[in-house]
Amino acid sequence: LVIKDLRGNVNSRLAKLDAGEYDAIILACAGLIRLDMGERIKEQLASEISLPAVGQGAVGIECRNDQPEVIALLQALACPDTTIRVSAERAMNAKLEGGCQIPIGSFAELNNDELRLRGLFASVDGKLVCQSEQTVSLIGDFAAQCEQATALGVAIAEELLSQGAGEILANVSID
Repeated sequence: LVIKDLRGNVNSRLAKLDAGEYDAIILACAGLIRLDMGERIKEQLASEISLPAVGQGAVGIECRNDQPEVIALLQALACPDTTIRVSAERAMNAKLEGGCQIPIGSFAELNNDELRLRGLFASVDGKLVCQSEQTVSLIGDFAAQCEQATALGVAIAEELLSQGAGEILANVSID
C-alpha cells in the first residue's frame, strides 16, 4: 500500500478518487449516509480491523453555554447511549491531548449496562502502537453513568501513556 494524505471536504475527496489520484479512500460511513451518498460506500471496515477516530459517526449539536433554555430544549434530541459512549471516547482523547497530528482511535460499545472501550495510540510512522481495552459496569443515573464513562476514557488513556504514548507526544512537533 501507498498511504497518502487526503484533505478537503467529502466532495473534493471523492472527486480526487474519481479522477484517479487514489485507488481507494477511507471515509466515515455515517458522513456519507448523512450526505445521501450511501451508494458510494463499497465496504465497511469493522472496528476489529480499524478503530475509528474519536466520536466518529456521532452527530453533535453545538450551542452557546450562556443559553440554558436552548440547552434544555436540545436535551430532547440527545441520545443517552451515544452521549455515554462519546463521553468515554472524548475523555480518552482529551487526556491524550489528541489532535490531527497523531493516529488515535477509539471505539466505545454499550451493551445493556456494560461499557467497553478500546483505544489505540500510534506513532506517525507506525513503529510504536499502543492499545488498551477495558470494560466497566455502569450503575446509577445518567449523570453517574457519564462520569463512569469519562473515568473509563481516562483510564484507557493512562494505560496508553504507560505503554509509550507519552513519549510519542513529547516528541511531536505541531505545525
